[in-house]
Amino acid sequence: MMRYLFLHPNFPGQFLHVARHLIKAGESVTGVGEHHNLQRQVGMVPGARLLGYKIGRHASKTTHHYIRGTEDNVIRAQATLRLCLALKREGYRPDVIAAHTGWGDTLFIKEVFPEARIAGYFEFYYRGQGADIGFDPEFPMSLDNRLEVKMKNATSLLAWEDCDAVWTPTRWQASLFPTELRHRLQIQHEGVDTTQVKPDSSAKAMLPRGTEVRAGEEILTFVNRNMEPYRGFHIFMRALPEILRRRPQARVLITGMENDTSYGNSLPGGESWKSRLLRETGDAIDMSRVHFLGKLPHETHIRVLQLSRAHIYLTYPYFVSWSMLEAMACGCLLIGSNTPPVTEFIEDGKNGLLVDFFDIKGLADRACEALSKPKKFLDQRENARRLIVESYDLRTKCVPNLLRLIAGK
Repeated sequence: MMRYLFLHPNFPGQFLHVARHLIKAGESVTGVGEHHNLQRQVGMVPGARLLGYKIGRHASKTTHHYIRGTEDNVIRAQATLRLCLALKREGYRPDVIAAHTGWGDTLFIKEVFPEARIAGYFEFYYRGQGADIGFDPEFPMSLDNRLEVKMKNATSLLAWEDCDAVWTPTRWQASLFPTELRHRLQIQHEGVDTTQVKPDSSAKAMLPRGTEVRAGEEILTFVNRNMEPYRGFHIFMRALPEILRRRPQARVLITGMENDTSYGNSLPGGESWKSRLLRETGDAIDMSRVHFLGKLPHETHIRVLQLSRAHIYLTYPYFVSWSMLEAMACGCLLIGSNTPPVTEFIEDGKNGLLVDFFDIKGLADRACEALSKPKKFLDQRENARRLIVESYDLRTKCVPNLLRLIAGK
């Protein structure tokens, strides 16, 4: 029996499918993460031993703002260190450690388990220009902003030398890393369960206001973990009035949290982007046909995608969301932003439609065409699913590849 130790503040995170597979194969799996996050994840990986650390404090307000994130990561690294030292005193020795390197969990782990193989997941290499920072002219970035962003790489670069294997999920993400590092960096996505995430022409759902909707109806979908500009929420909302005006039978289903921020800056005074954009668009949006569904259980989220006639996915040049690949696996017609994370998966006119991120009219035009002519895009929907099945299926492709990468065999 091999002993696998996974480090992720929000375990299982990207390691969900691999950890489940290892447990089914009879291996020992221990997951270490932040205590309050693990409490929410209980049951996601049955059979895993879950151990949580608590963060005693956060970076001091007197710390230079460029390195407050680094200080937070060192504090997390210390918490992980203490927990792993306690594990070692029990006699625990992992054979393999797989870890997300971005939050500091791995910084001191080699000091505790020097004999273990360490496989590091490197999600993103921050750039002061040429990626997400400065992409949206509506939110200009100063030199001070760019320098602060540059320092975000410190933790990952320190973790790099302790890793026996390093990987990132997409070619776009790999392209951001310094040239001299890329020769070590392997590209491997965590995958989609295409046996569960698939089209269902019989799908139906009851909306919060009591309206039943079914697959085949004129339904437009949009998913944001949090409603925010990084994922194009502001562009989408500004296109909605024209889409709803031209398509009077359309319904819009929006999934995600409405009052939080994952990426970028929050609005002042605690205002949400949802309230800001609704205030901006005023009465131009027919709210009787727009349904904010909130954060959904994964099964319900997939059902929403199965209902979709067209799915909009917009993103800054940042990492791509799982939801985009899930939409493709469900056979959605994907209307995506013409940004590198999306164009790695979508070829315009072949397996989806592309639109300039900032082109509100172009987005409305493409959405209206997709809603009004569903038969025209059947091949593109099939091609989208085919790509995910053939290249990103977790059982046949991604989990076996990740296991070889992590375990080194």
